[in-house]
Amino acid sequence: MRITNLLHFSEYHRYYVIRDFSLSSLDLKMLSTIYQPMVGAFAISLYHTLFQQLPADKVGCSLMEQQRKLFLALELEGGERGRKFFIEQTSKLEAIGLLRTNRRFVEASDDYVYEYTLYAPLSPNEFFKNQHLTLLLRDKVGKYMVFSLKDELVLPDLDELRQANSENLSVPFYELFRLNTQVVDYELEQALFESAASKPAERPEVVIKGFQYSDIIMHFPRGSVNRAYVERLKYEPEQMAKINFVAKKYGLYLTDMCRLLDEDGVFDPDGEVALEVLQHKANAVFRQDKKRTEERTRYMARVEQGRAAASAESAVPSEEAGDKAVEMEFYLEVPDIFQGECNQHQYNYILRNEPYTFLLEKIFSKGTVPDGLLDTLSKVDLNYRLSEEVINVLIHYLYVNKRSWSKASIEFSVTDMLAKQVGTYEQAVQYIREQNKYKETKSSRGGTRPAAASGNQRGGVRGGKQKPQLPVVGDNPVTANQRTAEEREAMRRRAQMLDGKL
Repeated sequence: MRITNLLHFSEYHRYYVIRDFSLSSLDLKMLSTIYQPMVGAFAISLYHTLFQQLPADKVGCSLMEQQRKLFLALELEGGERGRKFFIEQTSKLEAIGLLRTNRRFVEASDDYVYEYTLYAPLSPNEFFKNQHLTLLLRDKVGKYMVFSLKDELVLPDLDELRQANSENLSVPFYELFRLNTQVVDYELEQALFESAASKPAERPEVVIKGFQYSDIIMHFPRGSVNRAYVERLKYEPEQMAKINFVAKKYGLYLTDMCRLLDEDGVFDPDGEVALEVLQHKANAVFRQDKKRTEERTRYMARVEQGRAAASAESAVPSEEAGDKAVEMEFYLEVPDIFQGECNQHQYNYILRNEPYTFLLEKIFSKGTVPDGLLDTLSKVDLNYRLSEEVINVLIHYLYVNKRSWSKASIEFSVTDMLAKQVGTYEQAVQYIREQNKYKETKSSRGGTRPAAASGNQRGGVRGGKQKPQLPVVGDNPVTANQRTAEEREAMRRRAQMLDGKL
């Protein structure tokens, strides 16, 4: 559990538990003999405590209560020490795949509510196929103990049947049953849909937004070499998500995407989409379409319609949409161009999840995005491998601080980011905050520096040895010593003698 401010997590915050399984005797044995040596007895006790928040014979969502109930059940003291220990134990469960923690902000109460989603332990076969979990268990109990536990939990196959041929004699569903498809029961379908939507997924679902498989396969040529790879997209939603991401990023039509999927090099020998090659080809198509003014006008009209539909779906939580959330401590201020159109939550959501082309179109709303800027950012995206969210933060930094949009200015900032290993949204936000702080410190120092000193530094090498400051004769008047009449007369006679008058 990533909690940076303990005031946002206390025993007084509310919580609820979600689970869609029940523990069998094998699951209990896996928890006690496999998972407990890895994370400790207290973490497994916390897992059982969360499991018992729902009746054992029911699944779904528990009632919402204060976390003080968990602290009392686990005999944890209230305060900072107890909260840190609770966070540590939940983090162990999350790391081994038994728990997922989400935080939801409820506007009615103006506070956070914590959601604990439990997952069933892996079966013995699945566990020992997982390399990092098996290595962690080996580090805790030793190699030979791992062999002993595997022999205890997994029974071997019969030796005499290992080389025997097998034949599937199972009867398919539709050979035995016939369903009545003439009657449509909308009430039953709605109930089944709601119950299915309420179940927590075993892993985050990939939501496909954009082109469907049926759309692509209908327009894809039958005699293409890549036809077999495209047909496999029906059972690979992750690949469809990549394709739709590229289509949305570069504003491609369905026919353009089908033409790109038909080209060589788009699929690797294993049938996986080569995302880098696809993005290079899609970027070329995007630049060609941009030169056609009439097609670009129709495209911008369609983009505006898509934005209106996307704003209607903005109420869907980011966890369900598969998008990334932004911690409030990394929020950036909304620029003037976005004032009145989105709040701070929505603006930071756009920076974290939308392509940089969407942000550029909003900033340059009075005209098209300059080609030179597109070339520079395409190089940053495709060659320098800077992520979309980091590029969006860079665009925000350039616009808010009124920096130059030239190629040299952008590449200077990108080079600095790459050298400092800036790869995530949080690191990019921290980077621009440090730059702003450094700029303010430098300007404050420059304002109090004397003019002569600043002039000397301006002539020397930055960071090097400066020229020594030479003493300057001042204008302070020197008061003459008071002399007697005899001394003045002696000085006058001395001067006359030197002049040869005496």
